[in-house]
Amino acid sequence: MAKIDLIDTRSPFAQRWPAALRYPLRDAALPALVAFTLAHYLSLLPVAGWLIELVIWAATYLYALECLRHTADGFAKPPEFAEPGHGGWALVAILLWSTVLTLLVKLNGVGGTWGITVAMAVSLPAIAMSLALDGDVLHALNPLTWIRIMSRFGLPYGLLIGLQLVIAMLVGMSQITFGAILPRVVSLPLFYFVATYATVFNFHLMGLMIHQRHEHFGLQPKAHQLVRDILQDADQQLLDEVEELASDDPSGALDLLTPRLRERLAPDSLHLAYRRLLQQQGQREALLVHGQIWIATLIARGDSRRALGMLKECSDIDPDFIPDDPRTCGELADLAARLGIHNTTLRLCRGYLDRWPRDRQVPHYGLLASRLLLEHTDQHGEALQLLEQLAIDWPDHPLHTQIDAQRQRLVDLA
Repeated sequence: MAKIDLIDTRSPFAQRWPAALRYPLRDAALPALVAFTLAHYLSLLPVAGWLIELVIWAATYLYALECLRHTADGFAKPPEFAEPGHGGWALVAILLWSTVLTLLVKLNGVGGTWGITVAMAVSLPAIAMSLALDGDVLHALNPLTWIRIMSRFGLPYGLLIGLQLVIAMLVGMSQITFGAILPRVVSLPLFYFVATYATVFNFHLMGLMIHQRHEHFGLQPKAHQLVRDILQDADQQLLDEVEELASDDPSGALDLLTPRLRERLAPDSLHLAYRRLLQQQGQREALLVHGQIWIATLIARGDSRRALGMLKECSDIDPDFIPDDPRTCGELADLAARLGIHNTTLRLCRGYLDRWPRDRQVPHYGLLASRLLLEHTDQHGEALQLLEQLAIDWPDHPLHTQIDAQRQRLVDLA
């Protein structure tokens, strides 16, 4: 099962804005956003266009409600689809009714249109939250439900209302601006993209606020329960146990880590904890043995630079340390050569030639070593001796010509 990304509840709410702003543009939300935007072109059709527009907005609100519910459950990624329900149509109906009511009040000259606007701004977040969490339209329309939700939030609910008004103003300004400077065929998708983005962002924000206060709503976030069920945090729990035991029983802490480290996919945090414990106990040989294992693991997963760092750490303990596998040793030698770490490259090449003298890659690393030795006049003798031995041992190797050329160059220099 794929790793579940959880909302980070440890960071302050104010620091989550960049991630919240990206939310409608990531993973499954982006194609949904594009699909809803393009679908609005169908509203240009005669006769049926207005009905299609209502259907598109009902689907948009249905997905936005799913985003709210998904976020409230602690999932950091947007949902891939929305569960069927009446929430989308309920929100469309509520918005239509508020619009019609505002027009009727305005036409009758009674006044009070601002009152309707304020009432909608205050109640709509509570209605959306209730629809997302309960799915009961009548319950969501009950003013007592709104009061309960507002009381559970307190002052932050007022901030949410203010933010929603700002978003509504920005969306309205974008409609006016795009319509004034662009042809309809271009301004229409741009406006609907902004409007749909704002809707998903707005509902995601409400979900974040519910998740932060899920205890007040009697909710148990499903994402956290799922993580526990699939043992996703098992390594973190093991690390916590190790750190708790380390001060009183470091040997016991090592015993806890050892079985997990035998698996190739153990995270770096466990390897680092293991090495800290070994260092505290002065277990020099165990550090070198673990170094061999971790270097091989790092190379296997393509993290060769990290492996080179571990090689240096082990070499500080034992200057003669080299990896115990020719492929690992060779890859690190090539990387060190590319990075210009000549002393390490030469040491790895010499170790390669000593430990695996019949390996087919010996001519390659012999040539590499000879080029480095050529940079120092006092080591030309060693370079010539190495090349002559390679020429004798590997007469049919594809690199034999290069070996001969390098050897001849040394002879001419002498």
